[in-house]
Amino acid sequence: MRLLLTVVAVSVLLSLPAVAQHNNHEASSHAVGGGYIPKHGPPVSHGAPARPVGHDEPGHPEAPHVHHNGEWVGHDYGHDDARFHLDHPFEHGRFTGGFGPHHVWHLAGGGPNRFWFNGFYFGVAPFDLAYCNDWDWNSDQVVIYDDPDHEGWYLAYNVRLGTYVHVQYTGGA
Repeated sequence: MRLLLTVVAVSVLLSLPAVAQHNNHEASSHAVGGGYIPKHGPPVSHGAPARPVGHDEPGHPEAPHVHHNGEWVGHDYGHDDARFHLDHPFEHGRFTGGFGPHHVWHLAGGGPNRFWFNGFYFGVAPFDLAYCNDWDWNSDQVVIYDDPDHEGWYLAYNVRLGTYVHVQYTGGA
C-alpha cells in the first residue's frame, strides 16, 4: 500500500507542469510571437481604424501584430487609405513563392528597404519602417500573406516577434 501511495504521489507531482502549461495556453490566446503562425491573413477591412497601432495589451509590441487566436491587430485601415495607393500595382510582377503558414521563409539579408529570401526580393512600405527595427534581416522567419484591402501590397509576418509590415514585391525568382 505504501508503494502505491508513493507511485500516485510521484505521478501527481510529475503531471503538474503539464497542467500548468495547459492553463497558460488557455490564458495566452492574446499572446504575440514566439513561433506562432496565423492560419490565414487578415479579413477584409470595413472602415476606418478601430484603434491606433500601439500597445493594445500590456507587453504587446507598438507595431501591427497577430494574437495567438488569429486576430490581426492594426490591419483595419480602410480600402481607400491614400498611403496604399500605387499607380502601378504589381509593377515588378506578383510574388509566386507561396503564401500562408505552409510557406515559412528565412530572411537571407538586406534591410527594410530591400530584403530577400530564396531569390525573391521585397521592400517595406515607408510608413511601416518603424515597425521592423527589431527584425533580424539575416535569419528571422517570415510568412507572406496577400493584403486583402490594398492592391499591390503583401504582408510580411515575422514569426519570432509576431509583428507584420506591408511590403511590395520587387522581383526575383
